[in-house]
Amino acid sequence: MMTLDLIPSSFKEFLKETGAIARFAWKFFRVGFKPPYEVKEFLRQCFLIGNKSFTLVATTGFIMGLVLTLQTRPTLIEFGAESWMPSMVGIAIVREIGPMVTALICAGRIGSSIGAELGSMKVTEQIDAMEVSGTNPFKFLVATRVLATTLMLPILVIMADTVALFGSWLVENVKGDVSYELYFRQVFAYLHFSDVIPAFVKCFFFGFVIGIVGCYKGYYSKKGTEGVGKAANTAVVLASMLVFVVDFVAVLIADIFYEL
Repeated sequence: MMTLDLIPSSFKEFLKETGAIARFAWKFFRVGFKPPYEVKEFLRQCFLIGNKSFTLVATTGFIMGLVLTLQTRPTLIEFGAESWMPSMVGIAIVREIGPMVTALICAGRIGSSIGAELGSMKVTEQIDAMEVSGTNPFKFLVATRVLATTLMLPILVIMADTVALFGSWLVENVKGDVSYELYFRQVFAYLHFSDVIPAFVKCFFFGFVIGIVGCYKGYYSKKGTEGVGKAANTAVVLASMLVFVVDFVAVLIADIFYEL
């Protein structure tokens, strides 16, 4: 019979951290939706997360549309299927590439920012001071950031998809003299709700994962300034990994739903 001593220590640490994050998420659902609500802090976090990330997300989306079209166009021309370019790029961006790339970009920018901010507050004992003063630091610091990230990520994905499709049209207009109206008419002709809705819904889970991991790593940061850097770094790595896991589960569920 296998004993606990035979289990690798790294796997034990992984299971331990997974359980700790699950308890942290449960605490968010148990505490975060009870009054009083920190509306001003929530709106401030929405501005910081959404507005401050828009330029990076839009630039990434625009380049993504340009590169995808430039790389795919020669192959479609070779097979005489150039007319399929708008529909193919539209489906690829909306269903998978747009949400995934945007989520990974946000995991790097937002996850590290939240982890570093809360980590610095933890090591300088600002969180302890909030508890002494009678403020609930979990509601003020964690709940507002997780809710803001969950809400803003789908909006950022919609913006990234729009800019990416515009970049794709720009290539088609320069290379093939395709009008704006014709390009987007073909894009929306082959996009269905079964493509848009699952991609949109899973973005909420992406945002929740990024927010909860960043807050967890920062809220329980240790070892002074070294711990702050470690919290920011591990928040990005773990959030990115969980984004892939959530995406796999979402695609699997959507595939089962399509078969029914």
